[in-house]
This record gives sequence, structure tokens and C-alpha cells, in this order.
Amino acid sequence: MEWNNLHEVLRSLYDDMMPLAGAMAAVAKGLAGLGALFYVALRVWQAISRAEPIDVYPLLRPFALGLCIMFFPTIVLGSINAILRPIVTGTHSILENQVLDLNKLQQQKDQLEYEAMVRNPETAYMVSDEQFDKKLEELGWSPSDIGTMAGMYMDRQAYQIEKAMKDWFRNLLEVLFQAAALVIDTIRTFFLIVLSILGPIAFAISVWDGFQTTLTQWFTRYVSVYLWLPVSDLFSSMLARIQTLILERDIAMLVDPTYIPDTSNTIYIIFMIIGIVGYFTIPTVTGWIIQAGGGGNFMRNISQTATKAANVSSAGAGAVAGNIGGQLLK
Repeated sequence: MEWNNLHEVLRSLYDDMMPLAGAMAAVAKGLAGLGALFYVALRVWQAISRAEPIDVYPLLRPFALGLCIMFFPTIVLGSINAILRPIVTGTHSILENQVLDLNKLQQQKDQLEYEAMVRNPETAYMVSDEQFDKKLEELGWSPSDIGTMAGMYMDRQAYQIEKAMKDWFRNLLEVLFQAAALVIDTIRTFFLIVLSILGPIAFAISVWDGFQTTLTQWFTRYVSVYLWLPVSDLFSSMLARIQTLILERDIAMLVDPTYIPDTSNTIYIIFMIIGIVGYFTIPTVTGWIIQAGGGGNFMRNISQTATKAANVSSAGAGAVAGNIGGQLLK
């Protein structure tokens, strides 16, 4: 199953569990009704005891919250999601355009790198079977030629092993990069499901005196968590754009017949590490857009996870860089 399909599964999971919010409405209506009774009775008793006219407008608040609880999936969740969904759609379209350009440029660069390696007589036999067989045919069977053949086989084998290690580490970083995005999306979906299912309870508690801020906190947290996905798409778009600019520069250099390409992909590895760490900063960035309290422990755990991921990735990148440096010294 591809990564995009996993993200689609999370979207379907959210939609499938939304009807459960309606099941909580029965409990919430009883809690809100009892709170409304005390809310109205207290204010009416205060007005009578002070011989003041009863202000009806503040007394409508419990009834408005009761209507929201009764039709919570439609009035509350439907309205919020309808307002925020265009933001998700817009940022996702930006990401898709960047990824399409990146894939096309990556294929073009790989082809140009292969052609550049084939043009170089010192590296052509290592990447092309045809050039390898041709160079073997040019050699004789003298002792010096046999030593040259053995050296060619060893160089070709060493190149293939080194390339396999680089590709393995690159694939590992790509998996970690996609996994970081999936972790953020999974946590986001879990938070949204919890907030949606228990939303009627939050509305019912806000009817009671002293708990009015519960309603505001619920709205801010729901919107803040919902915006994780647009911020994640913008971050991915930025990384894709940076890689696109790097690929365009490499392609321009590969046009030069005398240019020898660097196949270590060091810059690509560095940006993959940056992306892995950067994904875990998305909740913090979203908190700058809309303030939502209560996530201190979660943010601390996210920061620790990002630090550990950066240390592991950096250690791997250092090992690969050391291997490349050792080969160059040889």
C-alpha cells in the first residue's frame, strides 16, 4: 500500500467515526439540561432578589448550546469543516504541483548522470555492461592484461556495493521521511476524532458556570489540530521546491560534457534529515497561527522524538560521508 493510500485511509477513518458524535448527544443533552436549569434559575433568582428586571438575552445561551448539541455533526462539525476544508484543498494542490515537477526533474537528472558516467572512460565500464564487455575485448591474455581485468572486476564490484549502500541509506531516509508525515497525520486524526466525539460533552459542560471557557478551548484546539495538515503540506511543498532548485542546478551542470557528477547525493540526504526533524515542529508552527493550550507534554515528547530522529539520521549520514571520504582518499 502506497503512502498516499495510508493518508486516504485516515481521512476515511475520520468520516466513518463522525456519526459517533451524535451518539454522545444524548448524554450531553442531559448534562446540558441540568446545567441550563441551574444557569437560568440562578440569574432569575438574582434579578428577583435585587428587584431588577430580568435580562432575557443572556438566558438564551443555554438554549443555543442545546441546539448545537442536538445537531452537533451538522451544525458544529459540518460548519467548521466546510470553512477549513478549502484551506486543506488549496495547500494540497500546491504540494501536488511541486511533487510532479520534482519527479520529472529527478528522472531527467538520473538519465543525465548515467550519460555523464558513460562518457567518462574511467567510469563507463562500471555503469554500463556494454562498455565493460567492450573494454574486456580490447585486452589480451598477457599477465598484465589479466591483472587489469581483475582490477576492473574489483572496481566494478566495489562501485556496485557502494552504490547499493547509498541507495539503501537513501531509501531508509525516504521511509523515515514518509513515516514522520504519517505519524503527524495519524496523531492529527486521533485528536480530531476525540474532539469530535466528545465535543457535545464539552458543549454541555460549558453551560455550567465556571466552565464557559471550555467552549472556546474546544474551538481553538479543534481548529489548531485541523490546520496541522495544511501546514504539513506547505512544509512538504517547501522541501520539494528546494529539491527542485537543486535538481535544476545539477541538470544545468550535467549539460557540460566535461562535468563529472557527484553521485553521493549528500545534499539530498541533508534535506531528508531536515524534513524528518521539521515534520515534528508542525504542531508548534500551528500553535503560532491559533493559540491552543493544553499540549505541553505532547509538544515536549514531540521535541524529544525529533531530537532522537535527528541524532540517528545524522549518525547514518556521517557514516556514509566517512565511507565516501575513505574511497576518495584511496
